[in-house]
Amino acid sequence: MLERSLRTGYSGSLLDRAADRRGDDAWLDAARAGARYLLFAGDKPLFAVADGAEPDPVFDAAAAAALDADRSRAVFLGLEGDRAMFAVPVAEVPAEEQAGETPFGDGNLKAIDVRSIAVQGIVAPAMLGPIAQAKSMLDWHARNGFCARCGAPTRMRDGGYRRDCAGCGAQHFPRTDPVVIMLVISGDDCLLARSPRFLPDMFSALAGFVEPGETIEEAVRREVAEEAGIPVLDVAYHSSQPWPFPSSLMIGCFAAAGGRDLVLDPTELEAGRWFSRQEARLILAGEHPEGVAAPPRMAIAHQLLRSFIDGEAIL
Repeated sequence: MLERSLRTGYSGSLLDRAADRRGDDAWLDAARAGARYLLFAGDKPLFAVADGAEPDPVFDAAAAAALDADRSRAVFLGLEGDRAMFAVPVAEVPAEEQAGETPFGDGNLKAIDVRSIAVQGIVAPAMLGPIAQAKSMLDWHARNGFCARCGAPTRMRDGGYRRDCAGCGAQHFPRTDPVVIMLVISGDDCLLARSPRFLPDMFSALAGFVEPGETIEEAVRREVAEEAGIPVLDVAYHSSQPWPFPSSLMIGCFAAAGGRDLVLDPTELEAGRWFSRQEARLILAGEHPEGVAAPPRMAIAHQLLRSFIDGEAIL
């Protein structure tokens, strides 16, 4: 059976992360010369663009050097066959070139935001995983140049998967923030809601961060109660999705409603309602009579709704 998580964007990376190589500085130094590189201008990967060709996010060492990529800050992403792949920021990126999908450098490059890459299908699905991995890792390094314990500078170690404090010796590791996202089900209906931050007419599943000391099930019950006033009975896992904004893991679940009377939290939601299975089918088909829309196919919320429509809900 195809893993449900592979239906989502940013999943299914074909890289061998080769964690056993991260601590071998000599091997990493040698690997950089023949490696493939993902280059980032701020939080956007760079693409080589040429007439008649697909945008290409992968650069060789010479191209990376020509763009003043600081290979000493390169994060080892893994192996593609026997060839290493690294992520590295491009130095001194003008602010106006980080602001959007704008030409970069000599005009043969473009910086494209990671969400647009997935939604628009700009690269092959297997390439989204390394791009998401690269974005999350480079963002973590950008935020952790100084020790949270003593304030001294930190240094990249272990191929980019650790930073060591030069002052107190503390070791710092990349973090991933777990988020539950749940489709609440009552009989043949599901609960969808919209945040003020959503695009017009878009409704989605409820979601929220897992708090310290919580299980996934407890987080689902708390978030649904807080945002919609609905008690939750059973909780069932569906799938997960890396979400590099900046570094979350979306944990998709089905939740069985213990009631139907909605009490929405106005600080989180501006609307919410129950939709029948047939209405949900029309939403995904873009044919709902009220113009209600759902998140794109690459989003785990879309896949939760698709499973509900197809009878894959496992509650």
